[in-house]
Amino acid sequence: MGSTKEIIADLKKLANKEKAEFLPRFFKTGKGEYGYGDRFHGIVVSDQRTIAKKYYARTSKETIQELLHSNYHEERLTAVFILSYKFNDASKNGKEQEWVKFYLNNARRINNWDLVDSSAHIILGKWLEDKDRKILYKLASSDSLWENRIAVV
Repeated sequence: MGSTKEIIADLKKLANKEKAEFLPRFFKTGKGEYGYGDRFHGIVVSDQRTIAKKYYARTSKETIQELLHSNYHEERLTAVFILSYKFNDASKNGKEQEWVKFYLNNARRINNWDLVDSSAHIILGKWLEDKDRKILYKLASSDSLWENRIAVV
């Protein structure tokens, strides 16, 4: 099983202190800014994708949810990558709806532009290609900037 501890341990092995010091400015994490409260290990996206691919097949919803609730940006982004891989696998056999519901139930934790832009079109966009799009209006009228962005993307 791809446990939260295993995934985080693998991510931390790739941490870069200089990058971790730079990213808070890039992602606007100061008080009153859109990324307020985010913390960083300093891991490049390609390494996060590698970790996600390594673990996704044996990662539970509970683990994905734990990662989504992390204060560390890279842990949430890795969770989004895992979730996207889960959705794509499930779409091969018509079982993707459970992952769409999971995505929507956790939309408030997909809370930065890169998390949204790495997942909304893959999961919700693909799902809605041939379905009613009322959910987009609900997301667009939400008080959450990130749910608004999900609707747009």
